[in-house]
Amino acid sequence: MIQNARLKLFLFIITFSFAQVIFAQNDFLAKQYLNDGDFEKALVYYEKLVQQNPRHSDYNQGLIECYQQLERYADAENFILKQIKSRKSQPTLFIELGYNYTLQKQPEKAKAEYNKALKAADKNPNYVYSIGNHFQKRVLLNYAVNVFSKAMEKNPQLNYNFQLARIYGEQGAIEKMYQAYLDLILEGKTSKSNVLRSINDFISEDATSKNNIKLKKTLLLNAQKNPDVLWNELLSWLFVQQKQYKSAFNQEKGIYKRTDGASLQRIESLGSLTLDENELEIATSIFEYIIEKSNDENIKLNAELNLINILLKEPSSKKIEQVEITFKNLLSTYGYKSNSLQLQIAYANFLTFKKNTPEPAITILKNALEIPLNTRGKAYVKMALGDILVYNKKFNQALIYFSQIQKNLKNDVVGQNARFKVAQTSFYKGDFDWALTQLKVLRGSTSQLIANDAMQLSLLISDNSLEDSTQTALKKYARADLLAYQNKTKEAVATLNNILENHKGEKIEDEALLRQGKLLEKQKKYDDAILNYTKIIEFFGSDILADDAHFALAELYKNNIENTDKAKEHYEKIIYNHQDSYYYPQAVKNFRTLRGDTIN
Repeated sequence: MIQNARLKLFLFIITFSFAQVIFAQNDFLAKQYLNDGDFEKALVYYEKLVQQNPRHSDYNQGLIECYQQLERYADAENFILKQIKSRKSQPTLFIELGYNYTLQKQPEKAKAEYNKALKAADKNPNYVYSIGNHFQKRVLLNYAVNVFSKAMEKNPQLNYNFQLARIYGEQGAIEKMYQAYLDLILEGKTSKSNVLRSINDFISEDATSKNNIKLKKTLLLNAQKNPDVLWNELLSWLFVQQKQYKSAFNQEKGIYKRTDGASLQRIESLGSLTLDENELEIATSIFEYIIEKSNDENIKLNAELNLINILLKEPSSKKIEQVEITFKNLLSTYGYKSNSLQLQIAYANFLTFKKNTPEPAITILKNALEIPLNTRGKAYVKMALGDILVYNKKFNQALIYFSQIQKNLKNDVVGQNARFKVAQTSFYKGDFDWALTQLKVLRGSTSQLIANDAMQLSLLISDNSLEDSTQTALKKYARADLLAYQNKTKEAVATLNNILENHKGEKIEDEALLRQGKLLEKQKKYDDAILNYTKIIEFFGSDILADDAHFALAELYKNNIENTDKAKEHYEKIIYNHQDSYYYPQAVKNFRTLRGDTIN
């Protein structure tokens, strides 16, 4: 008896499981065929699913969709009417029936059914959301607005501004859409960031575009009716999108003055953005304002260092002298302590990379290591010290510091960066085997930038070691790379020229052309750089650096020569021919920006 019962239970479980698998398979195939537009096949599966689960709204909707797409309107009508007559029918079925009449060009019948849905929403607030959404789904937008607006009029506690805002956007009623979104923020129904993401779809960098002007007008009208820093914040955001940084700064100053206990964080962020965008005049004004207003030593010091960075963007002997005086004054003010580490490192880098005097810089950083610091603080100093030792060709000492960071912060991006510097330093040294060992590990780095750099250097070494056992050309390239690192651009270009003249046809030729092109750009010899990149595309178009050359050309045309058409042409080459490129996402973004698209 017990055995028979167990056998029956086992058979029941097997049968039930099999039925579930078949049901899930039918569900998957029905949706797949519907999405693919194969409505005949989808219909077969939806009929089975509805028969098995007649109250499942998704299956009912799928079946109706198939009938309508196949122009079997009578079948759709019969099915919908049958559903309406059932005990648990939903008023959204009136919309479906009306839409079925619309497809048959019977507007009066359709209107009658839509009105039934409107009455249901008016009578029972619980139906408002589903009916409004269903009207919106069928692009019956005026009906959807009617449903949501009426519900809010009858009960002010209800809030359908988010739904209304989207509908207004679909209707092209942009000012109504903006106001609906702004009301959501005022009422605390959603975050400002959520609203800005939605609004961002409708504006561009062009301050003269109609949608931008409408948003500005809407914000100013709201500010007149209800003075609130929210409007300043939103105007600042709009000015940033339009790259009108001076206007954004004026708004931020207004916010800072009107807000009790306000921090300077927003203004600091704007300063960083303007510096990244190379808007040096307004960036200078922002950082000077921060220094004037802040009582926080760290904030003031950051601003001071940013002002130094601005001066060094276009260095001259006079600016170098001015910066050195500034550094000495700052060190006199802040001292050599843990809170001024960034200042000490910045000064050491200045002495090394701008004044070519690494020895005093090394002393400063070795002294900094005597200050009580945590692991990350020590790593910060050791990384800078290692870089300066590499500049000074003291490779073995640099390797010790980089290896210590790597060991102490093993699973951290800082540790991975230190490992890359071990590989890079070994490359400069000519120890290509050890460099490759480190790089193989880094190709799986959590940082995409480190992984990409590691892959490129790894390929450079391995490709140019196979055909030349003496590695003569590779050694020359490593020397040129070190000279470039030391800011000896002229000597680096000459060394790469030696490779291009004496190692023609070798694997390293395209690498030398690309590296030299970057250095020629630094010297502002843009025509020569263009020639180098063009040679890579022409002679090495099927090799791995073709996308690098296209991206370099696109950026050069965009940023330095201001030839938008040429820039778009090269971004497009990456988009269509190099989808697996590291540069692909940026190429798509830049291409769309140049074309005038709105970018989220």
